[in-house]
Amino acid sequence: MRCVGVRFKTAGKIYDFDPGALVLHKGDQVIVETQQGLGFGTVITPPYPLEEERGAGVLKKVFRLAREDDLVRIEKNRQREIDARQYCLTCIQQLKLKMNLFTVESTFDGHKLTFFFTADGRVDFRQLVKMLVRQLGVRIEMRQVGIRNQAKILGGMGRCGRSTCCSTFMEKFEPVSIRMAKEQGLSLNPTKISGQCGRLMCCLNFEFTTYRNLKKKFPKIGKTVLTPDGPGKVIRHNVLGERLTVRLDAQTERELNVSEISPLDTSGTPSRKPKTQGKAKEKGRKKTKTRAKASRGKPKPRGKPRRSRSSQRNRNRKPQKA
Repeated sequence: MRCVGVRFKTAGKIYDFDPGALVLHKGDQVIVETQQGLGFGTVITPPYPLEEERGAGVLKKVFRLAREDDLVRIEKNRQREIDARQYCLTCIQQLKLKMNLFTVESTFDGHKLTFFFTADGRVDFRQLVKMLVRQLGVRIEMRQVGIRNQAKILGGMGRCGRSTCCSTFMEKFEPVSIRMAKEQGLSLNPTKISGQCGRLMCCLNFEFTTYRNLKKKFPKIGKTVLTPDGPGKVIRHNVLGERLTVRLDAQTERELNVSEISPLDTSGTPSRKPKTQGKAKEKGRKKTKTRAKASRGKPKPRGKPRRSRSSQRNRNRKPQKA
């Protein structure tokens, strides 16, 4: 059985479909069968044999290749989405709802419109849906999403001058923490490490593993190390260049390679592990084994037999007079 990967949105999830007898190539625009009817997508993964483990379910089929009239319908749907968004914004102002509507999506056949919005809490949009159905005459779905999903759908420019990662190639969001910024030596100013959505930038997660692996060879900042010019304290790291800065005295700093330094112990001399350490451990293990064997051969001393409570009571009882 063959399988083909189709994507409906830019940087969206790739879904598997059955191409049937169609000959498809990467970049072809196709019409596929979905749960909501026919859908318009783009081939991302060319046809390939499906593995037996993944082929347990029944795949939806690729209906046909897209034609010129399909592209015309797509343009009409986009204009309809713009008009629906303008009318929905007017209704939101009339009803005074605390919600931020940012985009509208239509199905390929135009029988359903999905309105995406963000809000701080729960919104009662029942009256809004009635107004939209009365005016547009199609199925209406209101979908509340997070602030990161809003940035992914709308897109934009990042701090690096390129399009945001979430709207170009990221299929799902990975957890990002402030520890990743600390590990890479970045400024902890929220305005410098936050993206358009106001959350930590997703790119902090891309190089976190690389920095963590490279920093294993570096001594911690503030630790005293031995250099060719004498002992000094580590004050800065250059992880990608594999170099660090050492302060030798109050007025002298030197940048060295990681291979040019060695750690110091508490006495101020280079730390070296004793060669006989392993032998001493083996001797200690042998002694414990011999002691255990000797203790097994000795009989355990027996104590005095314990008396039952009834015998103790009879012994302490006074004899009765006749």
